[in-house]
Amino acid sequence: MHTIAVTGINTDVGKTVVSAILVEALSADYWKPIQCGSLESTDTDTVKQLVSHNKSIFHREAYRLKNPLSPHHAARLEGLEICPEKIARPISNNSLVIEGAGGLMVPLNFKTLMIDLLASWQCKIILVSKHYLGSINHTMLSIEALKNRKMSIAGIIFNGLENPDTENVIHKMSGLPILGRLTQETIINQEKIKEYASSWKQCLTNL
Repeated sequence: MHTIAVTGINTDVGKTVVSAILVEALSADYWKPIQCGSLESTDTDTVKQLVSHNKSIFHREAYRLKNPLSPHHAARLEGLEICPEKIARPISNNSLVIEGAGGLMVPLNFKTLMIDLLASWQCKIILVSKHYLGSINHTMLSIEALKNRKMSIAGIIFNGLENPDTENVIHKMSGLPILGRLTQETIINQEKIKEYASSWKQCLTNL
């Protein structure tokens, strides 16, 4: 059984699609503890639509917030304060994929960051890195933050066209394995998710 948390170096780097591939490859359950925005079509809904098998349980979010903002801000607009102690990891006999909200240093309230919540669950971290100017800095800062908290990093998944210079320096300086690559796709559907799951499966099952 695996408990894997998917986090990213920034927002909109492909965490939800990567999560769907992991759920497909591992026949795992899925949980996004905090959803901010798009309540009519949540990330949980997206993953559920992209996974082709019926072995997974899609656990309900602990917080469902209307505005696509940082969790602390989205909660404040609804007169709430996120309480990490009330976010209980689902109990399951299956592997579990947890999708974080935003990046690691996103605040949940004025005391707790997303990384603190993930650290409390002692899960393996998969970091999604997307190529853009500044992504090396963001990736290395994310890795440094995880290592400083002595968190278990399973590896990196890159999103975008291959960039050997960027990927090699991150790989060599961090010492982390590259688990896969999500290339630019015009359509993401169940068939495409199955293709990725098949190609990534060996690396993922050996975590």
